[in-house]
Amino acid sequence: MKADAPVLETRGLDAGYGGKIIVKNIGIEALRGHTICLLGPNGSGKSTILRTLSGLLSPVNGSVYVSGVRIESMKPVDRAKNLAAVLTESLSIPMTSVFEITAMGRTPHTGFFGKLSGEDTRIVNEALETAGAADLAGREYYSLSDGEKQKVMIARALAQQPGLIILDEPTSHLDIKHKIEVMRILNRLSRERDLTVILALHDIDIALKACQYVLLVKDGAISAAGKPEDLMDGSVLNRLYGIEDAFYDSLLGSTELYNELPPRVFIVAGAGSGTPFYRTASRMGLGIATGILHRNDIDCRVAEDMRLALVAEDSFKPISGDRAREAWDLMRNTELVVDTAFPVGDFNGENAALLRRAASSGLRCVSLRAGEGLQALYGDASANVERAESSGRVSKTLASLI
Repeated sequence: MKADAPVLETRGLDAGYGGKIIVKNIGIEALRGHTICLLGPNGSGKSTILRTLSGLLSPVNGSVYVSGVRIESMKPVDRAKNLAAVLTESLSIPMTSVFEITAMGRTPHTGFFGKLSGEDTRIVNEALETAGAADLAGREYYSLSDGEKQKVMIARALAQQPGLIILDEPTSHLDIKHKIEVMRILNRLSRERDLTVILALHDIDIALKACQYVLLVKDGAISAAGKPEDLMDGSVLNRLYGIEDAFYDSLLGSTELYNELPPRVFIVAGAGSGTPFYRTASRMGLGIATGILHRNDIDCRVAEDMRLALVAEDSFKPISGDRAREAWDLMRNTELVVDTAFPVGDFNGENAALLRRAASSGLRCVSLRAGEGLQALYGDASANVERAESSGRVSKTLASLI
């Protein structure tokens, strides 16, 4: 096969079962070293596509080619030498060690009796080492955690020495530590060994950061395909998953729930200091107003994602009198003003004036500033400000409004 020839290619492919098309017109051309991710809602057909690419399901129409050969015409042993699949079915083999499970990957290479040579043993141990599972070799497979089992399944696939690995939800049911470990292993393999990886994921943020190409699967078709940076934005993902009451921000890698309740709390923030309190107050069912934030501030981005009542100023400009008046009109009609101890500089000095006005006007104010910082900002009005030693204390104050 030529160096630039596809490791896997589909031609006129419709995937399904029993003659029924689940996903039509699937176009994939996977080159060496590519990591390709399928994204889409549950039931969209991602697993059906992967099982068809693996040769476990026959195409309804069209063909899948692996290393230039039509997969249906490949002998099972040749298919196993070129392609390894790690699908959702879990093994249930009692009294079997991790080494023995991994060694099953050598079956295409060991002949009829399956006896491991010294070279086979070396390859199995290397696969375990590469997958970060060498320390598990002597343990029984059934005793492992989900994360450990997933690494062993990757090791078994590596022991086959394929050019292509297909994985269905490899990070499903894993904690964040093991999600990251699994994706780091796959990334390293594709980069260092020119291994081609095709996988389905539910973790949008990981997919966008770890995969070179994404295919969006919805309504029985590939709705879009390309590089994550060219394809992905919050509106695309919201449409893909049918999200109506939240917004996924692909820049920040976070999903924010909408809060369009009438504001009861005004949070004066900046430089990311307000985001934790936006989320806390929202969980409590409290409407929020916030400001005055510059457009390039992360708190502004999150507030927009959450649809909070927001007073914003253009980036890199001092806060104008109009914005200050707009913020005061919102603030004076709320039940609590929260000062997040945001940094005060030349461009946002109006926020300090806004807080002093609130404290002097008898509005209930709580501040995370301590000692001299509190006195310096509020002056004589500091006596009217509740001091919060921690964010937990602010949360308790917010809870008092419920």
